[in-house]
Amino acid sequence: MAVKTQSYYVPAQSPWPIVGAVGLFLLASGAGMWAAGIAGIWGPVVFAAGTLVMTFMLFGWFGNVIDEAHSGLYSEQMDRSFRQGMSWFIFSEVMFFGAFFGALFYARVLAVPWLGGAGNNAMTHEVLWPEFNPIWPLVLTPGGIETTAMGWFGLPLVNTIILLTSSVTVHFAHLALLQEQRARLKQWLGGTVLLGALFLGLQAWEYVHAYRDLGLRLDSGIYGNTFFLLTGFHGAHVTLGTLMLFIMWLRVNKGHFTPAQHFGFQASSWYWHFVDVVWLCLFVFVYIL
Repeated sequence: MAVKTQSYYVPAQSPWPIVGAVGLFLLASGAGMWAAGIAGIWGPVVFAAGTLVMTFMLFGWFGNVIDEAHSGLYSEQMDRSFRQGMSWFIFSEVMFFGAFFGALFYARVLAVPWLGGAGNNAMTHEVLWPEFNPIWPLVLTPGGIETTAMGWFGLPLVNTIILLTSSVTVHFAHLALLQEQRARLKQWLGGTVLLGALFLGLQAWEYVHAYRDLGLRLDSGIYGNTFFLLTGFHGAHVTLGTLMLFIMWLRVNKGHFTPAQHFGFQASSWYWHFVDVVWLCLFVFVYIL
């Protein structure tokens, strides 16, 4: 690797931010059309196009950063900037999921009891929905849509074990990197990527089971909304984390990273541990309680 420069490197203009914005727009548009059942086959097609654009952007942008790092353009100050940037990014993701957990808290602790007549809301209960039974999860909507709650045992428990195991394997991969054991590093990191892919496959299976067997859908009232929003956005983050770790695995196979310089790997592992913690909160508050 080239000797690091001591000046602060300012990169040239890059096309990747606008490519990422286009990819996110396609993802959001496709997901919206798909969920709403409009535009026929175009919803899944636009969503798939957005996924491809985002994957292309990740590989391209990561490639540019890797080339710059191996050209010796980054100083110690630049390394600190990367660490601060990743820390703030994860903090923003904490706030993102905090908003959805807050919505779940509001619905379960405040809105549902109020609708059931708690406190001074007896008149609200009688006028809006006299037959309402304020017990979570709500398996009956005012429109008469019935559903079945997703239990914690089975696929959710298996996926929890998978993600917890993947957190251990990525930690062992980090230890192998620090000890300069390249073979073990490749094995532990590759195993983490496979566990992430397995999690996503089982979550897709869980969604099929929810729609086909339980009648649990996005239109299944507040319970269906919160269930799919929380687990769906988490699945999107697992997808991103798996892609990041896969890119790190490719870099490891090219001989990148040393015990002293491996922040790309470290940032990906930080993100993966964050994803695991979010899932534990989901498992407790969405599936069990």
